[in-house]
Amino acid sequence: MTSRLAFVESPVQLLNVLEWAHASTLRPTPTPAPRLPAVPRQPARRGSGAQGPVTAPGQAPAGGPGDPAPDGSAVPAPSLAHVGLTIVVLSPTDPMSRGQLRRMAQLARDEGVTVKWQEARQGKGAVVSTLRELAGPLRAAERVIVGDPFSRYVQLLLTLYGPRRVTVVDDGTATMEFAAQLARGERLVRWHRRGGSRGPRELVLAPVTSLARRKLAPGPRRTVEIFTSLPVEPPAGTTVTVNDFAWTRSRFGPPRLTRGADLVGTSLVETGVVDPDEYLRAVTVLARTHGATRYFAHRRESAEKLHRIAVETGLEVVRPDLPLELIARRGPIGRTIVSFPSTVVHTLPLALAGTGVKVAVCEIAPEWLRANASPRAQGFLSGVAGTATGTERLEFG
Repeated sequence: MTSRLAFVESPVQLLNVLEWAHASTLRPTPTPAPRLPAVPRQPARRGSGAQGPVTAPGQAPAGGPGDPAPDGSAVPAPSLAHVGLTIVVLSPTDPMSRGQLRRMAQLARDEGVTVKWQEARQGKGAVVSTLRELAGPLRAAERVIVGDPFSRYVQLLLTLYGPRRVTVVDDGTATMEFAAQLARGERLVRWHRRGGSRGPRELVLAPVTSLARRKLAPGPRRTVEIFTSLPVEPPAGTTVTVNDFAWTRSRFGPPRLTRGADLVGTSLVETGVVDPDEYLRAVTVLARTHGATRYFAHRRESAEKLHRIAVETGLEVVRPDLPLELIARRGPIGRTIVSFPSTVVHTLPLALAGTGVKVAVCEIAPEWLRANASPRAQGFLSGVAGTATGTERLEFG
């Protein structure tokens, strides 16, 4: 049995690791691609020897192991126990993320995956203790899967040992920026952070980041796979495998649809990109225009902002206990889902393929940005919205 070790720090990272594990049971050998297609070729049924047709977003995927049956009901996917995967949860401190991670960890255990919960941020000695405990498994791993290549914790772990096979799964839209920076040979910096002078902490960690970047790059002794549902431009030497949410579709749904629309929240205010008053105004207009009744909050949205949204718009604020792809697939969900530029405008059309749900994206207007927002913010967010397939573009007003 091969040893595969994954490091995750958020619920969606854990979900995407499960999707990768499921895909590895159906497509054991990734196929290099010059550019991501909208939706991948579906795997053949066992024993048929035939390939399924290419399916566009919004169409029901072709049948295959783990895909929905013709009547729309979920067909059990293969157990993941034989994949030889151990997921290490580098637990964050905020309660919302921890709660969602606990639930996702249980789903993973139900699939036969080993999950290790690591209190990596509790107390002064947590970092040293975590590094000591994980050094051995990391060195023994045949493949390492990471959910956030920008994470200082993951970067620090990768400096202990350079794995020969690395897989990077989606963590929000970070995959797009990671692929672009890797291709250009740049240091790894999150898109929403200003790229000027580095502070004392950045300077101290610069050698770690530089070494980790080299260990996340392909080379003569290292293969790098990017497992994603986003339209990334593959850096030279990397392999892209498409995440079509086959595990999610096999385990949940199809959902019951409500008559109204649902709004999907974003943490762009909390990350310092969007002005809070402009954001509230946009939510108010979108809710009124599309007849939305519910607002699905991002796990990082502040309680104060959510209270203001509930009071001033009348929307029911829902704090999901699982990633939105699973919540939407379980239902009930609105016939229209309206979102600002984020990963869900790429993932929901895949997870909800064939259900009749319409996903619409509202771009971020330049005047909504804060004065101190990163100069890259507008272009990056426009790219996230503009490359989303299977969605409707909305004009704000």
